[in-house]
Amino acid sequence: MKLAPQLVITAIAVAAPIAATAAERVHLANGFDMRCDHHAEVGSVVRLYMSHGESSFIEMKPAEITSYETVPDPPAPAASAPEARTEARLTPADLHLMLADAGEQHNVDADLLASIVKAESNGNARAVSHAGARGLMQLMPGTAADLGVDDSFAPDQNVRGGSAYLDELLNRYHDNIALALAAYNAGPAAVDKYHGIPPYHETRAYVARVIHEFNRRVIARQREAARELQRARTSAAISAALQASSSR
Repeated sequence: MKLAPQLVITAIAVAAPIAATAAERVHLANGFDMRCDHHAEVGSVVRLYMSHGESSFIEMKPAEITSYETVPDPPAPAASAPEARTEARLTPADLHLMLADAGEQHNVDADLLASIVKAESNGNARAVSHAGARGLMQLMPGTAADLGVDDSFAPDQNVRGGSAYLDELLNRYHDNIALALAAYNAGPAAVDKYHGIPPYHETRAYVARVIHEFNRRVIARQREAARELQRARTSAAISAALQASSSR
């Protein structure tokens, strides 16, 4: 695995999660894109505001931005919403198998993928954010299209695309999980601009939440491995004792 089963420690204050408030998708000249709530021209720069207020923003040169795209409101629930909700949540076994397969294919720890799914959608394959991100790993329509995902609500496609995207980010940031998660949430442009985790409350809370869940899963995995080892040793000791007794 690309990511060794060890705890991740990062200096991020754990804050209460807040809902995404972005309403625009900003296309950048470097080929990347990012989300923001709104933008405004201030003097010779463009400010990309990360929330409804004006306290959190990024300043960029106009030449760094190629276009803006208004993020549509999430689609209204279909008439068959009760049935859709029944189908939307996979069984834990199904989701575990899907994430394990994706993790093996992209050389990413399956527990990290599971931690992202929990933070992004809590396992709801038909989840839609205010910004328009969709599915288990909350892919934006443009990102999904770039990853070859035709239907973000199809669990297998969404996990495949999200895992491939995370793999790209881990390679980009040399397996620094915190930076990869920050880029997954706020976009690589924001991480590159600040040379680290952007000073956005939402992004810092998101990174801390995912890492906390990942650490919890790693600890549980280590404990289970220790129990399995102890059971194997006990079984071997009993077998040896029985063999010694029968040879007398």
